[in-house]
Amino acid sequence: MKKIYVVSIVISLALGGCKSEPSLQKYFVENTENKDFIALDISPTILNVDKATLSADQKTALESFEKMNVLAYKRNDKNQVEFEIERAKVNLILKDEKYQQLMKVSSGKEGASVSYIGADEHIEEFVFYAHKNENGFAVVRVLGKDMNPTNIVTMLQLLKKSNIDLEQLKPLQQLLK
Repeated sequence: MKKIYVVSIVISLALGGCKSEPSLQKYFVENTENKDFIALDISPTILNVDKATLSADQKTALESFEKMNVLAYKRNDKNQVEFEIERAKVNLILKDEKYQQLMKVSSGKEGASVSYIGADEHIEEFVFYAHKNENGFAVVRVLGKDMNPTNIVTMLQLLKKSNIDLEQLKPLQQLLK
């Protein structure tokens, strides 16, 4: 009887101690299969670059990048209320202190922000969030190891020079229609 009592206390403490705070990762997992969302995982191979022609900085930036997760919500006339609810959920998640905001622009009907998780030179995740009342919103998680802001700028430059594999982006075409 004493063992059952001890086991029940340990289990209740373990379950009670688990935080169920909203996180971007949970939000992605919960909505990946939702028909109102477009979910996409993008690998570094999308850049389709010849690694032999890259500079040392470009190689470092590319090696720090592991994958990108994209979650987009397309707004239409029938889902305005749901759009506002989902946008409010994302805004609440991004207000968590673990997301350090680098930049934010807004004009009321549209806006964008860039945030990150981690230390300045050891960033684990960059988060790009953009919304437009007429179209919807998108959240892009750039996951990596030991990323820094310079790596992201270098990656953007590589994007311009690369021969992008557009097959990986096909699902996003639905959002633009």
